Amino acid sequence: MKFLHLGDLHLGKTLSDFDLIEDQRYILEQILDIADKEAVDGVLIAGDVYDKSIPSEAATRLLDYFLIELAKKQIKVFMVSGNHDSDDRLNYGSALFAYNQIFISAVFDGRLPKQSFIDGNTEITIYMLPFVKASQVRRYFPDEEIESYDAAVRTIIRNTLINKNHKNILVAHQFVSGKGEDPALAGSESIGTQSAGMVEKIGYDCFDDFDYVALGHIHSPQRVGREEVRYSGSPLKYSLSEVNNEKTAPLITVSAEEGVKIEFVPLKPRRDMRHIKGTLKELLDKKNVTATEDFIYATLTDEDIINDAMGIFQQVYPNTVRIDYDNSHTREIEQVDISRIAENKSFPELIGDFYRLVYGCEIPEEEMDVMRIAAREAGVINEAD
Repeated sequence: MKFLHLGDLHLGKTLSDFDLIEDQRYILEQILDIADKEAVDGVLIAGDVYDKSIPSEAATRLLDYFLIELAKKQIKVFMVSGNHDSDDRLNYGSALFAYNQIFISAVFDGRLPKQSFIDGNTEITIYMLPFVKASQVRRYFPDEEIESYDAAVRTIIRNTLINKNHKNILVAHQFVSGKGEDPALAGSESIGTQSAGMVEKIGYDCFDDFDYVALGHIHSPQRVGREEVRYSGSPLKYSLSEVNNEKTAPLITVSAEEGVKIEFVPLKPRRDMRHIKGTLKELLDKKNVTATEDFIYATLTDEDIINDAMGIFQQVYPNTVRIDYDNSHTREIEQVDISRIAENKSFPELIGDFYRLVYGCEIPEEEMDVMRIAAREAGVINEAD
């Protein structure tokens, strides 16, 4: 049997002020074409189906379209919830969907749901683990010591009967790490993943009973520990740190004779994401301008701040997401010891120093007045300052 592994669709996501729903429709239609061409039997969707727990109408319509098209092609779907999803919303109608071979596991109820199939000599069981926290698992196993995400997942698996004569696949949405090695984050994952001291991480060895583990949660495609424990990555680039990612859909072929075979089918976006760097004049020179509809992050090396740089840039690259600077002033700021910068300095002195670092001149009094008003409203300084 053949399966496409997807994760982190984040339907309804925006990139700064840019709506990505048509870009997401484009990539899902491409995935449908791949499913046809490769004659896949199933699609594994490893969580973060939506970008928000209360998805937009456009996002729900797009998922509806995608699932209907897969059902028309008689392609099975195995979908779990992620930390961005609302468990109850994603789980709605799951019993009805199952009649069309769309299997959804969005609410953990103390068991690891599974579906088994026979294809010739190959018996395959697919297990679906929605995103879980230790507190959710503890209520179903009160006699177990569950103080971490790792202990929670190990408890679930240990209490699940797994037939090792089958080819076993797990679909899950968790932060999984290798031996002494954490997965490379892409920058667009949830803040909790990046800043929680990795308290959520789970050792990949807890999945040793599975022939393939289809993971979601990390947006950069990569294996974890062994080839068969893998993050598909998001199908689109959602942050600057992903500009060099080559997005793919892992194609998994499972057979009794050959075990698990993994191939990677390239995904080509409607609009790519690029990071360009240079002076404004260099970057907007006609001979250097390409693919103007792409999402652009621009780093300007001009020494002077350019008025309305975004407006100028968007005349050539209408989908410019962000502009920043890399020059002598910004490099000087990077070398400032932030822990000492406020010592024995008044608010006007701090603002004046910052203004000189960035602009190379004194701050006008009217701008200082605006900063004082904003600081008072924010409670940073009192009325007397």
